[in-house]
Amino acid sequence: MTAGPLADLEVWFVAGSHHLYGEGPLEQVAAHAREVAAGLDGATAIPVRVVARPVVTSPEVFRDICLEANATDRCVGLVAWMHTFSPAKMWIAGLGALHKPLLHLHTQLNAALPWAEIDMDYMNLHQSAHGDREFAHLAGRVGLPRAIAVGHWREAATVARIGDWTRAACGWRESQHLSVARFGDNMRNVAVTEGDKVAAQLQLGFTVNGYGVGELAAAVDKVADDRVAPLLAEYADRYELAGELAQAGARRSSLLDAARIELGLRDLLDAGDFKAFTDTFEDLGELRQLPGLAVQRLMADGYGFGAEGDWKTAALLRIVKVMTGGMAGGTSFMEDYTYDLAGPDSLILGAHMLEVCPSIAAAKPSCEIHPLSIGDREDPVRLVFDAAEGPAIAVSMIDLGDRFRLVANAIDVIAPPEPLPKLPVARALWRPRPDFATAVEAWLLAGGAHHTVFSSALSLQTLTDFAEIAAVELVVIDEHTQLRQIRDELRWNEAFYRLVGRRR
Repeated sequence: MTAGPLADLEVWFVAGSHHLYGEGPLEQVAAHAREVAAGLDGATAIPVRVVARPVVTSPEVFRDICLEANATDRCVGLVAWMHTFSPAKMWIAGLGALHKPLLHLHTQLNAALPWAEIDMDYMNLHQSAHGDREFAHLAGRVGLPRAIAVGHWREAATVARIGDWTRAACGWRESQHLSVARFGDNMRNVAVTEGDKVAAQLQLGFTVNGYGVGELAAAVDKVADDRVAPLLAEYADRYELAGELAQAGARRSSLLDAARIELGLRDLLDAGDFKAFTDTFEDLGELRQLPGLAVQRLMADGYGFGAEGDWKTAALLRIVKVMTGGMAGGTSFMEDYTYDLAGPDSLILGAHMLEVCPSIAAAKPSCEIHPLSIGDREDPVRLVFDAAEGPAIAVSMIDLGDRFRLVANAIDVIAPPEPLPKLPVARALWRPRPDFATAVEAWLLAGGAHHTVFSSALSLQTLTDFAEIAAVELVVIDEHTQLRQIRDELRWNEAFYRLVGRRR
């Protein structure tokens, strides 16, 4: 682990054994467990601390660890490893009490067998192949949701697998703490941005509450004049400022308004400890312009956002921001806007009216002002840029009434083949996997929304782990997707969730 935004969090490393072989072997097990935990703790692919806990040799020891983990906020989950054989009935009470995510690490201390030295003492001490199967049987018997990592603990692939899961566990922790503020309601007559906020809190933990846009406007009005100038200087330093917004520009006052909106919005969010928020162009109250630049910059600082009152996307964006903290790439609010259906490969052009996060930008953004045909306010300031090329994921959260569903499409972002001089918004152009027709039909079959979280940092494995922890349905569309398989998967999922209910 290296210093980063998740460095204050921990996973607890728990090794299993028993008293059959005496105190000497147990001392070796404890030393080996500390060695493995220290090795994982030093891995850059794992963003949190890995802390060794006492070796489990009785039901009481493990139950106490689980109860302590539940009560320790910095602990995001447990990693279990059976160094020797560990009778699994002694794990039942603890697993029944555990409320934190669990990863089962199937490994052993040594990568290679010392063929010439192997004796029964070695076999008895190094029998993870035996002990982990006993533990896994018990986990399967009780239907315990967990991740599994298989491979030597020093191998890069094994460490990366653990790192993916720890990021998902951090996302789950964030979901339990997250508060979303909604300024105004949903865009009128739109279905997909609606949903059951109580059900979301019951299953995912985050809270969603509404606030009058008048409160936001009042916060903007309270911004002191001496706070505006430093922010304007920051804009000039970080972005290519359009001439009309420069110091002597004809529309400088609009940039001042945008700065006041940002400062007022930050004040409100900080006062309420909100890490995600929504607004809507249909309810702007006394705001002089639809927040564009402010929203983009807040997203760049890690806040979640959803346009038109889309609280599900706002929450998901914040969770993904946390899960990808410290990683290369960016994460943004996004919308599938229009298609290029000409040529051999059809493409999707993603954008929004204003609100795309500059963390995904390919180059230094341009700060510009242009008319907006909706919202009935003054022209808003926004950042304009193209997204960086490379692999990414577009993921949507929808409420189906009896459950939540995540729909994720693996995509490849490309540079626009031609300039876009008359499109004054941030945008991303991508080729969906496996191909346009399959990906789009699968998305439509799954009921995916037009609003998404776009991320060039998130891995599908981390998203899969998060969905498993949260007991949320996940439909993945990638290079392996076939429409027949997707149709069958959706049918099977329908039956499964009707049987088990919204929460497993």
